[in-house]
Amino acid sequence: MAGKLRVTQVKSTISHIARNRATIKALGLHGIGSSVDVADNEATRGMVRQVRFLVTVEEVPADAAGRKGGDAKAGETA
Repeated sequence: MAGKLRVTQVKSTISHIARNRATIKALGLHGIGSSVDVADNEATRGMVRQVRFLVTVEEVPADAAGRKGGDAKAGETA
């Protein structure tokens, strides 16, 4: 479990208990449609499990977790 998880909020926290709202906020989500990449460990998997009815989760491959915006390496120009 050394990769990352991409967690996306798909339902509102309105009318849910404060514990669920706090877990969503602790994961770094701000509203429906927001996504975050979090470390894949037992703690975050437990948090996701507690709010599994409000979010979707996908595993991000370890090699793609650090790259954003193409295949160019840092410091490289086209």
